[in-house]
Amino acid sequence: MTAEDQRLPTPPRATSTVAAFFDLDKTIIARSSAYAFGRQFMESGLLTPSGMMQMALGQAMYISGGHDHDQMEAARDQLSAMVTGWRADHVRRIAEESLHQVISPYVYKEAIELIRHHRALGHDVFIVSASAAELVEPIAAALGVRECVATRLEVVDGVYTGEVPFFCRGGNKAAELRRIAADRGYDLSRCYAYSDSGTDEPMLSVVGHPVAVNPDKPLRKIAEERDWPIRIFRNPEPLFRRTGPRVTGIAAAAVGAAALVAGIIASRRGGDGA
Repeated sequence: MTAEDQRLPTPPRATSTVAAFFDLDKTIIARSSAYAFGRQFMESGLLTPSGMMQMALGQAMYISGGHDHDQMEAARDQLSAMVTGWRADHVRRIAEESLHQVISPYVYKEAIELIRHHRALGHDVFIVSASAAELVEPIAAALGVRECVATRLEVVDGVYTGEVPFFCRGGNKAAELRRIAADRGYDLSRCYAYSDSGTDEPMLSVVGHPVAVNPDKPLRKIAEERDWPIRIFRNPEPLFRRTGPRVTGIAAAAVGAAALVAGIIASRRGGDGA
């Protein structure tokens, strides 16, 4: 069916064999976590102004249309090259200290309610994201989620080498879900998975209850063909009430560039009838 299913799942209460796996970007938060901390990285001296502009443009491309497989590979290569030589503990500290500015305003209220609903049913909750663990884990902690699976960047003597031992995307997500299920005793036929992206089809196909959230075109097509529920999240609700400083200088220019590119892409797509 093509109707958007807004109903909450109603499996048996409190079973230890069920887990709910949530993608992060555009599923729990209305932005890309990989690009979210660009201004903070620049202000801390980790990122150059030109690097900031690259991240802003990457964010604009992501906002306008998401990432397909090739774009995600390119984004991985760009980000891993960019962070080479950075201290992993510094990156994590920036993520923890900046959550209230760059993540809190973009958390979907519907996602928070759904996470709470699964917990009330006794389900374990996981966040599964292609972003680096140093960024994902603080976000998960802020959401009260203790379990997460994320991209692992190689660290030697506390410093990123630029190598990516595990890229948490596509089939790798599905493989991790199978591994976790085997370790924890989850019955995947009773588990749930939520994502916005067609690239997560392998993860969604592993579980008995796949749900497309704010789906991109490829995932919407898959969901309609397979009669998967489709849910639309529209209401970001800040986790924290504290407001951060205004974006100024080069950072403001970068954000403006991102908005400009997003507008240009959107107008072109509109002209193509897409």
